[in-house]
Amino acid sequence: MDLSKTSKQLPRPIKAIVEFMRLESSSGIMLFVMAVLALVVANSPWHDGYHEIFHYPIAFQIGQWHASTTLIFWINDLLMAIFFFLVGLEIKREILQGELNSIARVSLPAIAALGGIVMPAIIYVALNWHDGVAMRGWAIPTATDIAFALGIMVLLGDRVPITAKLFLMALAIFDDIAAIVIIALFYTADLSWLAMSGAFIALLVAFAMNRWQVTRLFPYIVVGMAMWGLLLVSGIHPTIGGVLLALAIPLGNQGPERSPLLYLEKTLHPWVAYAILPVFCFANAGVSFAGMPLDELFSHVPLGIILGLFVGKQLGIFSATWLAVKLGWAPMPKGTNWMVLYGVALVCGVGFTMSLFIGNLAFTDPTSDYPALVRFGVFLGSSISGVVGYLFIRFGHRSR
Repeated sequence: MDLSKTSKQLPRPIKAIVEFMRLESSSGIMLFVMAVLALVVANSPWHDGYHEIFHYPIAFQIGQWHASTTLIFWINDLLMAIFFFLVGLEIKREILQGELNSIARVSLPAIAALGGIVMPAIIYVALNWHDGVAMRGWAIPTATDIAFALGIMVLLGDRVPITAKLFLMALAIFDDIAAIVIIALFYTADLSWLAMSGAFIALLVAFAMNRWQVTRLFPYIVVGMAMWGLLLVSGIHPTIGGVLLALAIPLGNQGPERSPLLYLEKTLHPWVAYAILPVFCFANAGVSFAGMPLDELFSHVPLGIILGLFVGKQLGIFSATWLAVKLGWAPMPKGTNWMVLYGVALVCGVGFTMSLFIGNLAFTDPTSDYPALVRFGVFLGSSISGVVGYLFIRFGHRSR
């Protein structure tokens, strides 16, 4: 299917979804290239320079105020806050006028997403329950990378009906919502209630501006920066601020050209797809195998991630979908069958960006082996899920 030609013949809401898919597909290919490049560089003679660049100290001083951070901090805490801001914008738009604006539309992907979160977590916990430190990574295989997953779906063209792609989009959105909740509840440091109260006040100001029909973006940006800084100090990961701020951005009722939310989503999407996520992937996917025994690469941590992504995701999503349809809780997407939906469940095992992000939060000690093992597990589990899912749908379509 030629998306560029098809999108011109579709109604505006469906056209926006097709454009989104086209952008996500090319972004997914770029992310895969950057992940492979990171692995190559990390295992080359330039591996020391690769790690030194991202951990090089960057100092700031304004009067008596002084702070020292690293480049990887700005990538993982600031740039990813922009990514989560875009995720929040997409979630709000889908709830107000998209695929999540009715119970009938959201029930099946919501149930499927729940199954795809619970089963990978169970598999990981079953393999790591004896290791208290490793247990912090239980949420790593619960994530789905929507860019990679949609990229695979778009590459399959007409073999995948549009309803299956919409089902995947809605499922991935619920997956993102769950990841946000998990990060907020389980991956926070010691809380500073004073800073957290200040962040809450900043959020109230943003919603008040929405209520007062403030449509200029600059006030929201100022409030958002203040909230990001306060969350950083509070102990809650500041990327959560991106999602919260997005929920306060007004959609407006004067058409897409004057909608602050739609304008921001359209403006940020290319930057996130082609700059922020590739940079994050290159900075975090590099793992050096030098001196690492082969048996350690398939120890309980990476094995829990690999099996969680490949086995847990497909088993959880497909079984939850089958149960919901058979019990009459939700209708099956039109134009699909069980083979297509099983292929979707396989593709959802591609975790990459979000899994790497949660892994960074779970294991913060760069001197331990856990970060490298997490990257290996995420890369292998995601690659197997993507390749098997692609081949299953491609050749399964012929058998239909």
